[in-house]
Amino acid sequence: MGKKKNKNKVSGQVKTALKTEKKLNVKQKKELAALGENDIEKVVAEIEREEARRQCIKEMIVNAPSRRVNFTLTAHPFENKLIMLGGEFHDGRQTIVYGDMFIYNINKQEWILMKAPGAPPPRCGHQAVATATNGGELWIFGGEFTSPSESQFYHYRDLWVFRFADKKWEKITASNGPSARSGHRMVHVKKQLLVFGGFHDNLKNSYKYFNDIHIFDLETYTWQKIETIGVAPTPRSGCIFLPTPDSKVVLYGGYSKEKIKKDLDRGCIHDDMFLLQADKNDATKYKWVSVKQTGTHISSRCGVSAALVLPTGNQALVFGGVYDNVDDEEEDICGTFYNDLFMLDLQKLHWRVVTLTEKKETTFVEGTEKRLRRRKKEESSEEVDQNNDSNEEIENLSNSIKPTVIIDDDGIFTVTIDSMASTTSSSSQLQPVSTSSTSNKKIFFPSSRINAGMAVKNNILYLYGGMMEDGNRQYTFSDFYTLDCRKLDEWKVLIADDLSLQTWFDSSESSEENECDDDSEQEQNDDNDTD
Repeated sequence: MGKKKNKNKVSGQVKTALKTEKKLNVKQKKELAALGENDIEKVVAEIEREEARRQCIKEMIVNAPSRRVNFTLTAHPFENKLIMLGGEFHDGRQTIVYGDMFIYNINKQEWILMKAPGAPPPRCGHQAVATATNGGELWIFGGEFTSPSESQFYHYRDLWVFRFADKKWEKITASNGPSARSGHRMVHVKKQLLVFGGFHDNLKNSYKYFNDIHIFDLETYTWQKIETIGVAPTPRSGCIFLPTPDSKVVLYGGYSKEKIKKDLDRGCIHDDMFLLQADKNDATKYKWVSVKQTGTHISSRCGVSAALVLPTGNQALVFGGVYDNVDDEEEDICGTFYNDLFMLDLQKLHWRVVTLTEKKETTFVEGTEKRLRRRKKEESSEEVDQNNDSNEEIENLSNSIKPTVIIDDDGIFTVTIDSMASTTSSSSQLQPVSTSSTSNKKIFFPSSRINAGMAVKNNILYLYGGMMEDGNRQYTFSDFYTLDCRKLDEWKVLIADDLSLQTWFDSSESSEENECDDDSEQEQNDDNDTD
């Protein structure tokens, strides 16, 4: 009899791959040791264990959150509050990923730092959704964590829920969920969470973008991957993904990379739009439909912020973004950052630019009301011809009023406006004098940026933080603004920002510091050898 073939025998190609992987792991451990960093998976696991040991709930009134980008800002389902979670900050030398949760009390205009038992480890690029079930819940999925040197990335595939009534976190251990990723999108439709897209990057010249759909049932606590019909959107991250009032989902834009050659990737900014809808005959099946956009189409960009305008949910506001201009060799990237505001009708799929209306000021001329009332009384006691004379005198009085000066100071700039007040004598009550700003006045908008936190509560839009680039330097914001979604008259500044206070370490400074550290270490070694 011949020898039986060993079914478990490993081929030479697989052995070579395993050896290469082992060498890379050993090399990485040495590099991490030189940087003073631990393995990132161990770091994340230890943070999660520490949070699980937390027993008490701490709520502290604090200053506004620090500069950050790629965090979530979510409206509380019942109370007049906003919830901020996570985010990151990079100063040119190192990256900090946050795991803190802040609650902004809109009525009191104060920030509360919430430390609750069993919180998830720090992350950015995740998604958060608030639901009204069980007294209000905040659901978190995915995201990423990076080491300070950005030499290691860790992508999450975990699902967490924070229950507002109990002020406690719970990690949901349901199988068949989406793979680890960040930059994905998650929405709440009926009694389900829908997760779409995102990316995974292991920093070993290997990355993947997704276009899959996963649904988490909020009643059974189970995951299900949906096999869709129709032509699906290409894989992407950072897209707009919003539910419509009729339980469909609108997808717009996003970003992805494709490999051109061995060491060259090319970014792609998408500007297409799709509808995801449940099949009429089978509610477990979903269909993708490519749709035509109308109106003033938003220019191609990624990193935009979007928020539903509730309670109707028929419209969404879209702010900011960036378009990267790259050369053929992809060596130099010059980004065009935006701070314009668009409104998207989610039923008509119609875009329009939001043009803020100039705020009108109301002023009263001192003594005018009293004098006009006196004339009115005289009119009633005199004959018709005398009454006409009195009306003529009142008109002359109104025309003789001197121009008033109105000073409009919104905290960012001050504008002085000269205006003529005008009144009429056709009403028994004084007519307020309406004066609009002159064409010289500039309408204030927050600075251009990407990935800011944006949410709508009680028809007020809130915008916090984000990031923009100027050459090789990044500016991360910590400013805070509001905009009335009904009036659309002006951005109000809740927290101003002074970017001169942000310290940035460029690459040359970092290299010089490292060289100085190496020189100092070498001198110390020489001294030790001499001793």
